[in-house]
Amino acid sequence: MAIDAYGIHIGPLYFRYYGMILVSGAFAATYLARRLAARMGLKDPDIAWDALIWALIAGVIGARLYHVFTPSKELIEVGITTKWYFANPINILDFTRGGLGIPGGIAGGALGLYIFAKRKKVDILLLFDAAAPGVALAQAIGRWGNFINQELYGPPTDLPWKIPIRPENRISPYQNEEYFHPLFLYESIWNLLNMFFLLWLLRRHEDKLLRGDIFLVYMITYPLGRFLLEFIRLDYVPMFGVNFNQTLMAVIALISGGVLIYRHRKARAS
Repeated sequence: MAIDAYGIHIGPLYFRYYGMILVSGAFAATYLARRLAARMGLKDPDIAWDALIWALIAGVIGARLYHVFTPSKELIEVGITTKWYFANPINILDFTRGGLGIPGGIAGGALGLYIFAKRKKVDILLLFDAAAPGVALAQAIGRWGNFINQELYGPPTDLPWKIPIRPENRISPYQNEEYFHPLFLYESIWNLLNMFFLLWLLRRHEDKLLRGDIFLVYMITYPLGRFLLEFIRLDYVPMFGVNFNQTLMAVIALISGGVLIYRHRKARAS
């Protein structure tokens, strides 16, 4: 057995810390979703563990495809573009060359849950509400995989909580800098606070909530945090002359907020 900075070698097998952290986050999310589903009145809350497989597989596919279609500035500069992936399709399956895009992971996971709910005849809005706080928890845990890979950091800084980035992981033009903002940590904290906020909202205002509200609130709060943090993200996604991820987050938050307001106005009017 051998251990390096990115994982553990056991014979011919290589277990990457990044993957182990993501799986840990998925299991923590499902445990929380199962408890919430039971509280919300789902007849068989253990069905959450069955739903995990659908959400996890669809989420990973969605996250990888999102990455392929929205390569970051640093990848584009070294020639790894969407066009390059289509010219070398085998590399789409190579998760060591680039990574996963969270927006695609959320979309894929939601689609997986939707298909699962339809097949099992489960209330899809209830399932989405039960899953939302767990998704925030999984994101809070999963961001530590970015710390292991040293792939999500902000501008250079001398603040006490600065983190060192190895030279091979520094993006241009910051090759001569050593310490950077721990952007992964900022987003992890935001997601953890988001989880607690959603749980508080569910407990404190359960009588005022409509089915699907917790998920809609998540679709406001997570994009809001991501939108703000994109201002200090160095390796962003340039598309159509803008930071694509930041613009997408703003659009999603606004649409989700609009839908939330509309649903409650409609409910009060009926």
